[in-house]
Amino acid sequence: MKEKIVLLAVITASFCASNGATAQKTEKLFNGKDLSNWNFVVAENAVPAEEVYSIRNGVIHIKGTPLGYMYTKEKYGDYKLHIEWRWPNEATNSGIFLLIEDPKNPFPNAIECQLAAGNAGDFVLLGGSDLAEFQTRPGLPRPNFPSVKKTNPSSEKSVGEWNEANIFVKNGTITVFINGVYQNTGTNKVKSGYIGLQSEGKAIEFRNVYLTRL
Repeated sequence: MKEKIVLLAVITASFCASNGATAQKTEKLFNGKDLSNWNFVVAENAVPAEEVYSIRNGVIHIKGTPLGYMYTKEKYGDYKLHIEWRWPNEATNSGIFLLIEDPKNPFPNAIECQLAAGNAGDFVLLGGSDLAEFQTRPGLPRPNFPSVKKTNPSSEKSVGEWNEANIFVKNGTITVFINGVYQNTGTNKVKSGYIGLQSEGKAIEFRNVYLTRL
């Protein structure tokens, strides 16, 4: 616990100290108009991507079915990622994919910051990815979707309200805050990768997706 507190203090101090100097390095990953900065994956290529990923009233609308994800055309390392999301109809399932190495169909090699209702801030290890914090019990096989549970009780908001994720990635270490509450830290050997937003379950919306390099 002491190590986590020290890590959070270092990340916060580093960001605050450089905030003014790096303001020009903040990048909008979503421009509010189109999805030209993104690539798309739809499970088994079941339908055209535009039937799953679209823009409505200036926000990203992801249908939830079929399964899949959209991901940035550029890889990123050492950044603060800010993303806002909400459930327009009912709380369901989705995720933010971090440090994507290989954008396979339907799941990449990546660390998922879980957004599933009640579990926002959990880590899910996708496609053979790994975190130092994940430990397999002796004698048991590795699960298909290993997870590292969040630290604190759910800090999510109700259906229809906008939630805020602030995620720091520094030298492969991922630190997650959900609506201002610290939830998780994961240590990855991978230092950079694509960023993705998942289609899983039912409809979800995203806005104000931007990144500040650290």
